[in-house]
Amino acid sequence: MYITIPTIPSTLTDVRLLPELGNTEWLYAQHQTQFFPRHSHERYALGVVERGALAFHYRGENVVAAAGDINLCIPGEVHTGQPATTLGWTYRMFYFDTAFLTWLTADITGFAYGLPFFKSGTIRDPSVAEQLRALHASLAAGAGRLERDTALLSVLTELVQRHADTNFSLRPVHQEAKAVQEVRAYLETHYADDISLEALSQLTGLSRYHLVRVFKKTVGVPPHAYLRQVRVRRAKALLSRGEAVAQAAAATGFADQSHLSRWFKRFWGFTPGHYRNSVQDNLT
Repeated sequence: MYITIPTIPSTLTDVRLLPELGNTEWLYAQHQTQFFPRHSHERYALGVVERGALAFHYRGENVVAAAGDINLCIPGEVHTGQPATTLGWTYRMFYFDTAFLTWLTADITGFAYGLPFFKSGTIRDPSVAEQLRALHASLAAGAGRLERDTALLSVLTELVQRHADTNFSLRPVHQEAKAVQEVRAYLETHYADDISLEALSQLTGLSRYHLVRVFKKTVGVPPHAYLRQVRVRRAKALLSRGEAVAQAAAATGFADQSHLSRWFKRFWGFTPGHYRNSVQDNLT
């Protein structure tokens, strides 16, 4: 009896540049026979292995990043890369510019610590790994700026706080009632726009990370989740007046009709089309 072992293509790669995230490079790759020679990166490499296992020599030791592991490499550190098994490996990677990551760390902590240092090239942390994978996938799917910015801050905060060799302290959270009111009013008014965390930061004078923490502590959800609720409410009002689902989605800032349908059903338990038709039937 022969057993067929599923394989992945020898090389399948998708690379993108994200100018809105400090020219961060986004990489999705599948390798089965690729062997990377000794090399280094000018950027900070951070990713998560989805399938298989990646073996590499890093900081004087041979390490393996298996499925679910976070793998990383600090700038200038020479390392290799090769499949740890015959199945190869699949991973999702970010390559952050050092200036961008240094700035982001300062935004999170409130101090100029510099680039975070990690001694190991692999980290086993399922929670952070899943956040990293979800962020990577959402960027490929065209997530909104506010959701994207918040997710990036969140995952890097968890990574730095839990695993960096440098002892990072987070900014303390104070009551910022005025700032929260300003953000809520802005989201209620500009819900159809692709709002960035930078815009809210400039509005309130708070750092991006501090703003997210203050808003979530006060309101109960982060700004992007609050914005999503506003959009669903506005779309619901349009549907009650007979607006087509696609038009309601476009008018309230959703990426498309399916995006609205997904979130509308999660909040209400039924589709926007069902709601619209039911309301219109009752009016006739």
